[in-house]
Order: sequence, then structure tokens, then C-alpha cells
Amino acid sequence: MTTKYLKLLASRYHNIHEVTTEIINLSAMLNLPKGTEHFVSDIHGEDESFGHVLRNASGVIKDYIEEIFGSALMESEMRSLATLIYYPAEKLAHARKNNEISDEWYKIQLFRILKICKRTTDKYTRAEVVQALPKNNPILEELIFEDSNKHKQNYYNQIISQIIKLKCADDFIIRLANVIHRLSINHLHVLGDIFDRGSGASHVLDILQNYHSLDIQWGNHDIAWMGAAAGSDALICNVIRVTAKYANLETIEEHYGINLAPLAIFAMEQYAGDDCKRFLPDRKGKTEKELDIIAKMHKAITIIQFKKEAELITRHPEYRMDNRILLDKLDIESGYFPTLYADPLELTPEEDDVMEKLRYSFMHNAKLQQHVKFLFNRGSMYKIYNSNLLFHGGIPLTENGELKAVNLFGEPLAGRALLDKFEEEARRGFFGELDSKKRQNGQDIMWYLWCGADSPLYGKDVMTTFERYFFDSPETIHETESPYYTKRDNAEICGMILREFGLHESGARIINGHTPVKTGENPIKANGRLIVIDGGFTKAYQSVTGIAGYTLIYNSQGLLLSAHTPFV
Repeated sequence: MTTKYLKLLASRYHNIHEVTTEIINLSAMLNLPKGTEHFVSDIHGEDESFGHVLRNASGVIKDYIEEIFGSALMESEMRSLATLIYYPAEKLAHARKNNEISDEWYKIQLFRILKICKRTTDKYTRAEVVQALPKNNPILEELIFEDSNKHKQNYYNQIISQIIKLKCADDFIIRLANVIHRLSINHLHVLGDIFDRGSGASHVLDILQNYHSLDIQWGNHDIAWMGAAAGSDALICNVIRVTAKYANLETIEEHYGINLAPLAIFAMEQYAGDDCKRFLPDRKGKTEKELDIIAKMHKAITIIQFKKEAELITRHPEYRMDNRILLDKLDIESGYFPTLYADPLELTPEEDDVMEKLRYSFMHNAKLQQHVKFLFNRGSMYKIYNSNLLFHGGIPLTENGELKAVNLFGEPLAGRALLDKFEEEARRGFFGELDSKKRQNGQDIMWYLWCGADSPLYGKDVMTTFERYFFDSPETIHETESPYYTKRDNAEICGMILREFGLHESGARIINGHTPVKTGENPIKANGRLIVIDGGFTKAYQSVTGIAGYTLIYNSQGLLLSAHTPFV
């Protein structure tokens, strides 16, 4: 056994000196403060709000400013410094426009930002800090690692003077601010629902693709887009329907460049005499003509979606969703449903043509495919990290609070085994062989994860989309939460779930999102065994929650929940 380990060491290190150096380095690193983890959830396309949280590290940078300058600067000066760090380019442009900038101003700001930057390096080795710096910038490295030797003060002062004299101050301020952003968050956890409601999901994914260290737990809105990119007709319809509902078709048309003209032409022809009032989206600055087109597209794709879902449900009796095939409940004779006749569940030739073009566009869109592959590569159904169990929604439970066995795959599975199987099938639905039955089944499971009664990502007994469009009775649109959401206040049940995932220590906890935390509700549940961090980024929820949600910070001092006000 000793020989085996010596051979392994020899493959990585050339001599004893290199081995001992690495042992010393690793032993010393264990005594550094814990790197800061950030947990965010339910971004829902609000890229500006999400970007702001990353820029201010959920208030951590403001805390650093108060810690260092609290007794030396006025509140207005600290706010101005914070803005310069969060948005350096914009703040510099604003200061220049208002004639605030002078050599002395630059000198003061550079010294202040340098102090904050040095504070963010406390939890890192020198090598890690250097790795975070812009490449080929030894001056920046020299300033950040400035020592207190009084004999070198003239040296550092001269560097600052030359930066200002050579008109490089703006560039150095921006670079320092970016280093602060980078070092303030050691690792980022995104607990699902990047897509829908807001229009900036593609921008959020652009940010995440370039982020230094992160993991993602899929949400039901994410899996819907992942399934659409895989080629699932039902989910392609669904993501178009949701974006139309929130008047965010630019997400599909402009950000991803997917052509919706075939759907628009079809909808304007088929529903020419229908005002489609039930399908009008929020106005969001749209003209009456734009709203009319969106409403018709919304109705057209919704009808196609219900047909495709009926086809999928018929294919899978094990889903036990026959009661969700409801198109025959509509008054076909009213004239408001011109594509429903004879067999109301069958696509018309025109609908089939639209669907074929949309499917091709989703499956061959380079940017969407890149983003979805990134979600598969960096994401999963759940994550175990530093004794925390992370997932978006909930674990299927019985009414008695026991793990629920779900039989969707020919055998009953519960708990961790069930989530592992769901993930396996989802990956097969995207990466499986084209036109194979296994790939089709995987895509159908992705649809089930979007809305199924035992989906760990959804968490309700039924999704009453049909009833919300066509019926007004509150009884018909009621959706009952899964037992997990009433049982998760119980510390013993949370402990049982944690043990199911191999977390036996008393300090282990569950962290999940999905359900917005309302004003007055405690996001810490089950005596601290579970924390809910639905980010509340989406503006649609903020009138209900009263805040813009929470992010969770986990550092060497422990856990901290940071509540956010709506971003403006």
C-alpha cells in the first residue's frame, strides 16, 4: 500500500522538497478563514437584480466599507464609495459629467478601494489572489500586497501618482472593483429557476458561464427550457406560452434569435376574429397592436400545448394524469376554437407545420444549446456541499412524513434513488440518441418534472393551467402543496431526509428555494435544520412577499440571511 501512495506522489511531484512544500502549504491553508459561499434561488430572468447582488456580494462589501471607514467617513461618502465599487464605469462617468474628478479625487478613491480590496484577500493564499487578478498586471499585484514598511511608502505613493499622471486611474479603479467582486464570493450556489417571468435569463446564464466557481440545482422552470432545447414538443409550447403570458417574447426572439414568425402568422390567421382577452399579457409598455398579436400567439400555442400534453399523458399511463386531458371540455361550437374539431386532441396540418418549424429552431439554436449544455454540465437535481443538502423544490413524502415511493420507471423509488433516476432520465432526454424511444421517454420525464404531482421540482398535486385560462371558479384553480411543504417544519423529518442523503452530523441542514418567503414568515425552519431562500428576484412576487427575497451567506463566522429590497 505504501508503494502505491509513493508512486502516486511521484507522478505529481519531482522530489521530496516539492512534496514537503505542498504539505506545508495545504496544512497552512486549513487555518485560513472559510471562504464565503453565496446561495441564491429563483432568479427568474431578473438579470439586473441578480447582477446587483453579485456586485455587492449581498451586502458583504458594504460591511467591509463600514468596518474600515465607519468612524472616518460620513454615510454619504460610504454610499458613494460603495457605488464606485459596485458600478465603477458608470460612477466614473457620472463623476466626470458632474466635474467631481481631480487628481486628488483619484488619489483618495484609489487608496480607499485598495483598502477594501486588501480586506477581501484575507481568506485566500497569495497564489489564489494572484490567480484572481487580471493577467500581466504586476503593478496591481504590488499595490494589493503592499506591506507596512515605512521605507517603501514613497515607492507606493509614486505608483499611485504615476497611475493618475498617465491617465490610467479609471482602468485601475475598474480592475480593483472587479477583483473585489471576485474575491468577496468564493463559491456561488444557484438553487434553480433561472428562467421565465423576467426577460433576462440568457443574460443571467452569460454571467454564470463566466463565473469563477459555482454549482446549479435545477428548478422546474429550468427543466422546462432544458426539455424544450432537447426537442420536447410539449415543453417547447410551454416555454413559448409562459414568455407570451409575461410579454417577454424577446427572450426567445431577440436574446436567442429563435424565429416565431410561423407561429405569429398562423395565430393571426386562425384567431383573426377573436380578441383573445383571456390571453392578454401584462402591458409592459406594449402597443395595442403588439398586445393583440401576443394574445393571439399566446392562445394558439396554448391550444397546441394541451394537445401535445394529451398525447404525452396517453403515452404514459404510469403518470396517472388522465384527468388532465381536458380539451373536450371546451365549447368547440362557439367559434373561438377554430383548430378544435372532430378529434379535439389531434393537431391540424397547420399546427403540425408550425410545431415542426419551432422544434427545428429550438434544437438547432446555438446559443440556447450552449446554455442548456452548461446547465447539464454544472447542474444537477441536488447537491451535497459542506454538510448542506441543496435542492430547488422538495422531496416526495407521504402524508405521514415518510419518503414516498414513486413508480414511474417500472420499480418503486424514493428519496435519493428517486432523484438520481430523475436526473439520469433527464440527461438521457437531452444527450440520448436522436429519435430513440429512450430519448423520448427522457424528454417526457422532463415534462413530468415540470408539472407532475410527484415531481421534486414542482411540489403540488396538480398544475391547473387549463382551468386558469378557461374557468373562473376558485375551486377549479386550487393547487394543493405536496406534504413536504407542510412537513418540512419538523426537525425530525428534516433529519430523516438528511440521513437519506448521507448527512448524519447534527450540523447538517437543508437549503432550498422554489416557494417565496412572505413578509413575516421565518425562512429558518425545523429548528435551523432547513432554510428557504427563494430569492424573490421576480417583480411579479414582490407585491406578495413585501421584499425582494433572501440570499444566504455562509462564511467563517457562520450563516447569515441577507434580505433585499426591490432593485431599482
